Amino acid sequence: MSGPRVVLVGPMGAGKTTVAELLGRAWDLPVRDTDADIEAREGRTISDIFVDDGEQRFRELEVVAVSDALEQHDGVLALGGGAVLDPRTRDRLADHPVVFLRVGLADAVKRVGLGVGRPLLLGNVRARIKSLLDERTPVYEAVADHVVDTDGRDPDDIAREIRELLG
Repeated sequence: MSGPRVVLVGPMGAGKTTVAELLGRAWDLPVRDTDADIEAREGRTISDIFVDDGEQRFRELEVVAVSDALEQHDGVLALGGGAVLDPRTRDRLADHPVVFLRVGLADAVKRVGLGVGRPLLLGNVRARIKSLLDERTPVYEAVADHVVDTDGRDPDDIAREIRELLG
């Protein structure tokens, strides 16, 4: 196999990491998360990278992490919520099966909570999540081969739907 079995994209609170773990178990495949890759390489949290170096530096690290994962990983891959904003990443995703985990504002806010450890949520969490959803949803839809709604659903049910979609 060349590249990941599936790439999960979507905003924070969509359940990418949870669903990736369930798919990995069901398919007996390794799971990789590009945010975790960045933290491991840098030896610090995403929040610390944002604070110390700024969002632009984080996005540069993210492009490299996604590119490496797409080339090296043949399991289930979860991308950070903003990874699809870079056109280089969008171009690289074109050759891979991508599933957008769509989440509505109410569910995203419930799942994310007060945004602890999420640097893009400083301030009014609900307003910030709404802004991110409005900005990014068209991009997620553009890169996705499949869209799976997650609102009010159990992660096992979401993973089952993805397995059925991808055969």
